[in-house]
Amino acid sequence: MIPMWVYFIAAGIVFCAIMAIKTGRDERREENEIIEREGEVYMQRLEEKKEEKKAGERSFG
Repeated sequence: MIPMWVYFIAAGIVFCAIMAIKTGRDERREENEIIEREGEVYMQRLEEKKEEKKAGERSFG
């Protein structure tokens, strides 16, 4: 017969594995959201620079 503590250890290992997978998934999701927000800010800056450049060309043209 297997001692009861072996079951507790196995359950602990399974629980830790599930939590590690869940945490990793959550971190990846958060990281992707941050990257997406930074990308939107970057694209917004590029668009503003493009508009400034066009406005500058019109004033000289």
